[in-house]
Amino acid sequence: MLLTALVLAAGVAAAQPSAADPASGSAVAVQAQPSGLAPAPDPAPDADAAPVPDPQQTADEKKPPTPEHTGLHALFRNLGADYKHLWSVDNGIVAAAGGGLALAVHPLDQTFNVHLRSHYTLVNRIYAPAKYYGDTPEQVALSLGTYAFGRLFDKPKASHLGMDLLRAQILSESLVEPLKFIVGRERPNQSNHQSFPSGHASATFAAATIIERHLGWKKAALGYAIAAYVASSRLHDNVHYLSDVAFGSAVGTIAGRTVTQHGATAWTMAPAPVQGGYGIFFTRADPR
Repeated sequence: MLLTALVLAAGVAAAQPSAADPASGSAVAVQAQPSGLAPAPDPAPDADAAPVPDPQQTADEKKPPTPEHTGLHALFRNLGADYKHLWSVDNGIVAAAGGGLALAVHPLDQTFNVHLRSHYTLVNRIYAPAKYYGDTPEQVALSLGTYAFGRLFDKPKASHLGMDLLRAQILSESLVEPLKFIVGRERPNQSNHQSFPSGHASATFAAATIIERHLGWKKAALGYAIAAYVASSRLHDNVHYLSDVAFGSAVGTIAGRTVTQHGATAWTMAPAPVQGGYGIFFTRADPR
């Protein structure tokens, strides 16, 4: 996976002019003032003024902290915690948005794919690699490659990225496959009844979300572009409906966000017994 480096330019500070003090012979800094006016005193700093946030520091705080251990034991331990973190308010909002979008575009399902089909050889060649890149085995292989690179060359950030990519793929696949069999929707090409949701869209959006959380939006732009390319290819190949890829993208986003969930603003919800029945309790927690 190609990672780009961001180069920061350093500024040059300007020097103040100095003049000789006739009394002492030493050089002191002077400031030109209008004739007949006393030098204006420097304004005192405002103690109540809010400090200006550092954009780089703010971006770093949003990234998942690199764990002390990234071995197999940590991978599977964290994977178990991922399933607990699935039940969160944030994920509920993403799922509702994905479901709402799927319902909104559902009337277009029977006609939308026709507009993307092409008899041009060039267009067909452009879309040909998408079905392989978005497939789960290929995504898992890329995740394992990143993870192995980090472990072999002692690169904690790389192994952390690979571990999160792998966990996101496992989580995404474990959500998509049961839904496919529960819904049982027939594909547009009538090949089987596993159309909803799109596994390719889910896998690639899960990977793009992990990259965004680790490296920021600028470096994740390519990942999201590839995810959109893979999702549109499923319509071009007539193996999914528009609503399939819409909800599949949401499932992948949920998987990626769950794996990288961190910070004091995370909310979780869980059922608990109360007098006369059961209730749902919302808890604000720091999952780091």
